[in-house]
Amino acid sequence: MNWIQCLSKSIQYIEEHITDRISIDDIANQAYTSSSHFQLLFHLVFGMTVGEYIRNRRLTLAALELLKSGSKIIDVAMRYQYDTQESFSKAFARFHGFPPSKVQDGKIRIFHPLKINITIQGGFEMPRSLIDEFYWNDFKNQKDELLSDIDKYKRIVNWAIKARVHNPNVFDALTEWILDDSEWTDDKIAENEQILMHGILARFRSQNAQLRAYLKSIEPSGIVNGAVFNALDRFDNELSGKTENDDLRNVVTKMFTDFSVMRDRKIREQIAGGKTGPTGTNSVNVFGYVNLLKECDARVQWTLFMPDVVEKQQKGFRVEKFEYVKMPAMRFIGKESCEGNGQDTADSLKEIFSILDTMSEYKSGFDYDVLFQHHYGRGVDVERMHRYWGRFMKADTPVPEGFVCFDFTPQRIENSFVAGPPYISQFAFAVFSGDMEAMHKKEGYDVDAMYDITRNIILGQDVNIPYPDKYWTAEAFLDGYDNYSTAYMFSVEL
Repeated sequence: MNWIQCLSKSIQYIEEHITDRISIDDIANQAYTSSSHFQLLFHLVFGMTVGEYIRNRRLTLAALELLKSGSKIIDVAMRYQYDTQESFSKAFARFHGFPPSKVQDGKIRIFHPLKINITIQGGFEMPRSLIDEFYWNDFKNQKDELLSDIDKYKRIVNWAIKARVHNPNVFDALTEWILDDSEWTDDKIAENEQILMHGILARFRSQNAQLRAYLKSIEPSGIVNGAVFNALDRFDNELSGKTENDDLRNVVTKMFTDFSVMRDRKIREQIAGGKTGPTGTNSVNVFGYVNLLKECDARVQWTLFMPDVVEKQQKGFRVEKFEYVKMPAMRFIGKESCEGNGQDTADSLKEIFSILDTMSEYKSGFDYDVLFQHHYGRGVDVERMHRYWGRFMKADTPVPEGFVCFDFTPQRIENSFVAGPPYISQFAFAVFSGDMEAMHKKEGYDVDAMYDITRNIILGQDVNIPYPDKYWTAEAFLDGYDNYSTAYMFSVEL
């Protein structure tokens, strides 16, 4: 099932259960993906969160019911899953512009169900069509002479959003084609070289050059995210065979030097990598050259649309400070969260931090109370998120009885690489202010708003997140564990 079918099925599910208590997980299950991936895809395609869509549909249907004689406001409110008449009335007034008691035919706002027209024609007729399946931007034919620089940039951002949704599936089709032995007989090698090297890769190089020139022309206006040029540089290097990936360098060099090596199935497996769809590359058995190109393509797109996404996400709060921090070797010391009991009780937390308070001689310089989170270097679909209450201390700090520790190094140690601990003591540090409820909102976000925004700022700046092998995050409680967390930490490589 492709992403269009998945979204259509999920919308149908929402419409069929619009008066039920449905969760994001229930809806995402219809699309056969995780809730976080589904929410990102939904927002990128439709420009709204799943929660916003459900709310708009419920308030539309509620208004239509209230137009019927005999309908009581409280009954309609309960039917559409509002806990109180007051909360329903407030939401209704915000949406329609008047309270439910004043509903009138012809004045209500109608939000129709979203529909996606699906046209499926049995896959690619021939491998050459792979070239045209990518969501290319035809810069030469854009009629934008009368547009402002802001509108020109918005046009590019909109293209990037659509490309981010569309291109991953085409990269997967490219992987399938490369792994299909029947497509790589001796008589097809020359044609396949034209398709891959002089078609797809050359087309991306041309598009990158045009995009770079287009953005440079409007850069003086100050609206262009400068990180896009670094992302383009990285992508261009990969497209020319100058890969930064140590594991792939040898095989990529062979392909660029003598394309006939693609007769070798083992070579093609390293070039193709594994299929991952639009959800990322963390779960593949073989990370190949196509996966790397997919990642580079995504980086360009993220640098274009993520700043705008971040700005829109800040409703009722804002980012007060954002910085990248490099710390020396550290040791996190704490106890695992038990999700609302055990170590999470007020008395237990008080005991944890009281003990850490006595160890002031081991302060690291980053001395906030934190809720540290990681997956032991495994993907989100493989290993649950583990959460620990504690603090970052100096390296080699003695571990009190009953506590656990995780060590952090100043940078990744390539020669002795092992996924998971030790982690890297480099991180993004975002400090927030404003409405606490909005700041910790989960609807429409991967974890909560602070997590999502911190991550999206990083993506928009083209900074590498070492995911999943050295990935970690932490909520920071700047005013102590017994107050709200108001800052977020996110592992990066600088």
